[in-house]
Amino acid sequence: MGKTIGIDLGTTNSCVAVVEGGAAVIIPNSQGERTTPSVVAFTDNGERLVGQVALRQAITNPKGTITSIKREMGTNYRVKAEGRNFNPAEISAIILGKLKKDAESYLGEDVTEAVITVPAYFSDAQRQATKDAGTIAGLNVKRIINEPTAAALAYGVDKEEAKKVLVFDLGGGTFDVSILDIKDGVIEVIATAGDNHLGGDDFDECITTELIDTFSRQYRVNIRNQEITMRRIREAARKAKEELSFTATTQINLPYLTEIKGEQVHLEYTLDRAKFDRLTSALVEKTQKPVLQAMEDAHVTKDDIGKVILVGGSTRIPAVQNKIQLLTGKEGFKGINPDECVAMGAALQGGVMGGEITGLLLLDVTPLSLGIETVGGMCTKVIERNTTIPISKSQVFTTAASFQPQVEIKVLQGERAKAADNKLLGKFKLKGIQKAMAGVPQIEVTFNIDANGIVNVSARDQKTGKAQEITIESSENMSQAEIEKAMEDARRYAGEDENIRSMSETRNRLNTLILQANEMQKQLSKTDKAKGKEAKKDLARPIKDAAKALKGKNTTLDELNRCAMKLEQVMGRYQK
Repeated sequence: MGKTIGIDLGTTNSCVAVVEGGAAVIIPNSQGERTTPSVVAFTDNGERLVGQVALRQAITNPKGTITSIKREMGTNYRVKAEGRNFNPAEISAIILGKLKKDAESYLGEDVTEAVITVPAYFSDAQRQATKDAGTIAGLNVKRIINEPTAAALAYGVDKEEAKKVLVFDLGGGTFDVSILDIKDGVIEVIATAGDNHLGGDDFDECITTELIDTFSRQYRVNIRNQEITMRRIREAARKAKEELSFTATTQINLPYLTEIKGEQVHLEYTLDRAKFDRLTSALVEKTQKPVLQAMEDAHVTKDDIGKVILVGGSTRIPAVQNKIQLLTGKEGFKGINPDECVAMGAALQGGVMGGEITGLLLLDVTPLSLGIETVGGMCTKVIERNTTIPISKSQVFTTAASFQPQVEIKVLQGERAKAADNKLLGKFKLKGIQKAMAGVPQIEVTFNIDANGIVNVSARDQKTGKAQEITIESSENMSQAEIEKAMEDARRYAGEDENIRSMSETRNRLNTLILQANEMQKQLSKTDKAKGKEAKKDLARPIKDAAKALKGKNTTLDELNRCAMKLEQVMGRYQK
């Protein structure tokens, strides 16, 4: 039996791990990096790029580059490429396929089994879409587990005394908070809350908006419809956010950002942490309600919480850390890497299932209540939120009208009293029920939630024995035929020509070098006019040759590399 890998399929970055010698280790990707950007790109020449290579060309290919697809899981969002529409599960499968391939290179064997993590607050449709993505990528998804729970496993909670742990998970696109009870190697989730549309992307957008507004006021121009310009601004915003986690001030410089009336204009902006905190204060405040909700549901106070574990890159933001301390009275634990711990926990769960790790038991919960629509358009709950899974629970209902030949079961997920205010997961009809006066038939409705948090609902007339059931699949999820077709496509692209990939990487590198060379000329002219004039003269030919090579349809990889080397050599003389 082969290894089971653990995958953190993230909004911004993804990570894969495996158990070796009883411990979880991170698997580096083909570039030697421990995380892989969750970015997919479709190029004009028909190739698919994944990870860092896709991210590098994002500025020059904004329409064909897809980021943060995790935020669209379980929806009817579509990406148009290669003459057809891709759903979020298919795009996610391309990322998973890359992680699978990297794992196989590292382990030297085929990998077919995986444990994949999802935000604790993911709905049934989102979990099913994640499982579909794994299937398309050629993986047997043995378990879907919640990210905060995986982080607790990685933290090594089984090695400490009994305590309650709060996991604060703020990633690129989602936010979860979970309260766990730890004792005797049993990790039991007792409450979870969150927001599936709160994360680092939103902090980036605050900086992006500030930069656009500043630029628009200065030049009286709207640049929001300029895709390449916007991609550069968003990338600069992300880098500025990351830098402000470690420094008090950051400089944002975007040379040759756009052209106005035939003249190239630049964006220069100084952003300090105080201004960043003001821009993002509303986002930090949004983390408060889920924390308090989870604590209330778990019946705990600040004093009951033994430790706070930080998960997700966005927990590095100082204002977020201050908020955590204010809400919990505890400083967040920083002894584990917030970018890697979820994948490590998923690998450990795979090790538990495969028998490599013993003495650990994971008890997770369903994040939202489940029920059916009853008379008056009300939602009657059958399983309350924060119920430990897997679980099976039944409740008996009856008819609202006399002599009904059938009943329609509408399955709902949510906390609202009115059915219309909750999410409709699916519906089915139970026919052939006992014809009797209203209130006489006894219809038993049973909800089964498996260890992945995926729901199956059945209904049975206790008198006639007639029964019907449904495994919840929203209209946005994929049929088996669609999954098989997507798997075929994934296999077809698995053998993609590496020369094409190298061409794309080198072209992106050359584009970046041209931008850097132009910026170097500008900076040198400010500090030393004579040296700036000399640099401009020396760089003119290499820049021209590089631009010509990039435009050429038949340019070879060797020609691109020669242009890049020449640019680097000339720039190197002025960097000393």
